Amino acid sequence: MRILVTGGAGYIGGTVAQLLLDQGHQVVIYDNLCHAHRSMIPAQAEFIEGDLADRVVIEKVLHTGIDGVMHFAALIEAGESMRKPEIYFRNNSASTLSLLEAMLATGVQGLVFSSTAAVYGEPESTPIVEDAPLRPTNAYGESKLLVERMLAWLNRIHGFRYASLRYFNVAGAIEGRGEAHEPESHIIPLILDVALGRRKSIKVFGRDYPTPDGTCIRDYIHVQDLARAHLLALQALKDRDKLIYNIGNGVGFSVREVIDAARRVTGHAIPVEECPRRSGDPAVLIASSKKVGQELGWKPEYTRLDDIIESAWTWHQLRYAKTA
Repeated sequence: MRILVTGGAGYIGGTVAQLLLDQGHQVVIYDNLCHAHRSMIPAQAEFIEGDLADRVVIEKVLHTGIDGVMHFAALIEAGESMRKPEIYFRNNSASTLSLLEAMLATGVQGLVFSSTAAVYGEPESTPIVEDAPLRPTNAYGESKLLVERMLAWLNRIHGFRYASLRYFNVAGAIEGRGEAHEPESHIIPLILDVALGRRKSIKVFGRDYPTPDGTCIRDYIHVQDLARAHLLALQALKDRDKLIYNIGNGVGFSVREVIDAARRVTGHAIPVEECPRRSGDPAVLIASSKKVGQELGWKPEYTRLDDIIESAWTWHQLRYAKTA
């Protein structure tokens, strides 16, 4: 198959692109490189630099024999979305509509959409199941939910085939590829920067949440496990027209527990800086991935937090050793 991967220069999109290539697929990566680096594009992939909002260019790409689309291109910072919601609705929602219009115009079917657990907001119960209420507490989650609503309508009216994967905190690394956002805001690479001496401390936002240690609890999924779920969803769209799945480990770890795990893995003290809560951060987000397991046979291979962090730690050390 010839697959278009939007945002394929990024952490998750690039990992999925590499797995597609490893399985013998042709991959076309479309990315504007606003938060990624050209060096992270898999060597075997065809690369087109462009903006998702440019429908004319997207249609030209889709006319090159594209069999399906993996859509990762988006802004992802929940905190920033509460300061600048307008850029999230423009980049994540409106630009995705341009992609969907181009797919409808060219007859390309089969979209695997990178959604988020942020569409649930503050859950009524955990682990969260797919039919839980959708009430985002930040503009990032709302921007993704708007896309899910568009997809549901296009499926209903046009029979448009899609899979929406709602995942939680992605971490870890595969050989030669790990998490490197520009700028970085995710907890595990930030903690590892402290262990490497690149930062003085790790900031902990809020210590008064209704959790056992007062810090937020999240479900962490290894990027390779997540990538496998995307490939399974793409295959499933040959027989089904609408898929919605949570992708996670089903186990939650608090911010303090993540820091403690990183201390064990790295052997470094990792000082902490206590900071006020960030607006829009739910206290607990833990996924139930029972549905995707039953329907697609997916299950995570990395279930221990220490193992996920260790894979990231190995990659980060090699990453900075090359630039030293």
